[in-house]
Amino acid sequence: MKTAWKYVAAAIIVTVILSLMVALDVRSSNVRSERTCSGIKVEFADQKGLDFVTEKDVRKYVDEVCGTCSGKRVEELDLAGIEAHVDGKSAVKKSEVYVTKDGVLHVMISQREPVVRFSTPSGGWYSDEDGYLFPLQKNYTSRVPIVDGNVPVRLPGKDFSGVPSKAAERMWLQGIIGMVDYLSTHRQWNEAVTQIHVDGRGRIILVPRRGKEKFIFGRPEDMERKFAKIEDYYRYIVPEKGEGYYSTVNVSYDGQIVCRK
Repeated sequence: MKTAWKYVAAAIIVTVILSLMVALDVRSSNVRSERTCSGIKVEFADQKGLDFVTEKDVRKYVDEVCGTCSGKRVEELDLAGIEAHVDGKSAVKKSEVYVTKDGVLHVMISQREPVVRFSTPSGGWYSDEDGYLFPLQKNYTSRVPIVDGNVPVRLPGKDFSGVPSKAAERMWLQGIIGMVDYLSTHRQWNEAVTQIHVDGRGRIILVPRRGKEKFIFGRPEDMERKFAKIEDYYRYIVPEKGEGYYSTVNVSYDGQIVCRK
């Protein structure tokens, strides 16, 4: 009999606890539903001097989804919708949207960081280190190396953002990113090269700061070997022939440097 009463007592206690939990949850839900948005706070993560997206832009993006947020009930705010809309902007890498207890809508923005800029007859694009292309922005111009000419990446339109669809184009793009990274980590070359051009045959042409020589680099690969050849040109050929004696210096071939007037 005593055992039975123990079970009854335990059941009553559990029932009371569950009732209290439900009551608290309902009360908490009512409080949330009564909470209103008291304002918007825009924050930028790892800004690094980038200004592709401004606070004004972000507030406009939020308004495009929710209208005027201030004064609205928090539960009416489409947080997922705001994130999806902001993430759809080409210069935005990721956004995070949440509401704090004081009713403030927080929008945290991570911008795409370009490493190279492409200038072509059909338009201009930036690429980040992952090979994600996005159009030039009206708000801000990033000071990164520029590649111009006949860039062998065909994009569907000047507003395109994303990764090229063809494997060969993605490979070439990664090669250019590797070249830019090589230049940035070798100060002497970073200061010596003033232009990276792609000629009609798809070859990379490097234009140095000094002299009239143009270096035919070929495909963006074998950085160490090709830059070593350029170094050999300045070390052995220039002292004998003089600076500017040749107009082109081809370092794209294995085992040789081909110079032409």
